[in-house]
Amino acid sequence: MTRGLAAVLLAGALLAPVRASAAPGPAPTASCIVALLPEAGDPSVTAALMGVDYGFAIDDVYQNALTGFAADLSPAELSAVQADPRVASVEPDRPLTADGQITPTGVERVKADISPTAAIDQNPQPPVDANVAILDTGIDTTHPDLIVTGGANCAKGKGYDDHYGHGTGSAGIVGALDNRVGVVGVAPGARLWAVRVLDDAGNGTTRELLCGVDWVTSTRTDSDPRNDIDVANLSLGGAGGDDGQCGAVDKDLLHQAICRSVAAGVTYVVAAGNDHVDAGKFSPASYAEVITVSALADSDGRPGGLGGSPKCRADQDDTLADFSNYGATVDLIAPGVCILTTVPLQSKALGTTNGYGQLSGTSFAAPHVAGAAALYIAKHRGVTPAQVRDALIRSASQDWNNVDDPDGVKEPLIDVEAF
Repeated sequence: MTRGLAAVLLAGALLAPVRASAAPGPAPTASCIVALLPEAGDPSVTAALMGVDYGFAIDDVYQNALTGFAADLSPAELSAVQADPRVASVEPDRPLTADGQITPTGVERVKADISPTAAIDQNPQPPVDANVAILDTGIDTTHPDLIVTGGANCAKGKGYDDHYGHGTGSAGIVGALDNRVGVVGVAPGARLWAVRVLDDAGNGTTRELLCGVDWVTSTRTDSDPRNDIDVANLSLGGAGGDDGQCGAVDKDLLHQAICRSVAAGVTYVVAAGNDHVDAGKFSPASYAEVITVSALADSDGRPGGLGGSPKCRADQDDTLADFSNYGATVDLIAPGVCILTTVPLQSKALGTTNGYGQLSGTSFAAPHVAGAAALYIAKHRGVTPAQVRDALIRSASQDWNNVDDPDGVKEPLIDVEAF
């Protein structure tokens, strides 16, 4: 029995009927700086009026060195602002730090910034020695902050370059380089393999995902040990369940294939989904053989629940994200709200970007765990997927508030401090 699959991008844009990998809610937003014409009048008044007219909140107002304001704008809001006669120009906000690289709050929250194997900011350090496959919309092969070693295309179109953005976002969380540029990932410099199983709209089918799983498994059986995929990240899903027999009873071919791939040595990390229901209703999130990840809302990279709401959503710090699936099939929780990561330099969904953006969804919680698995495997060569899963759960913490978690169960929060 086959099941249709679909996945979506960014801060919850709903782009297909079945969704299990990005949060429902508002369209994707990007931080923008808007310069106003002199005749626009008082910038604080004009900014407030435009915010009301177009439906966005104002972050900052400039009225001395510059006349204008800053705001997070969706594509529709950006188009409206650019067409407004009071506007002189609009440009994307650009990340800046003393050394040019930001350590995202998600990386801090899982303690990758103090992992001896990640060795972030301890240059020069070799890249993390692990192969991670991103089964998704592809990866931007031109992005300066990612090492894309190779890949395969199983979806419509040519090549494994990412023309959408979902896969590039996942890739950056896993392995963005520690290179004093942009952002850094949980497992900096891990070798990324772009396995394109979703098209340029973020949609795919079981057939295409099976092709990707088959390709990943083939790397473990060919004559080249250098391409052996250690970890596969699946930030996607569709309706389905687990028969408890690797798909032998309910004839779930995807389940059968993933079980064989796990037996070949691949650790699978899967997004729990974003319907705020039991993850056991979705595949591959329901499969016992994978590591299923729900999304934590974290605004400050620290425990304690003192950070308020993340900037791009109304969730509360250190709680289950209000879109995240949950339940007994979930193994771990990881940051998945307003995650700063890599996005394509050119995207059909985003247009031209500076290569970085904020994304939300269990799609972007799962790569934190995929990066953690890469760190553990790099340090413990020869471990089995079951041993990786056990080690991640064993090392996880409980320092988050589950007061609003529907099932009342506090999933372990991934913690890589010891890796």
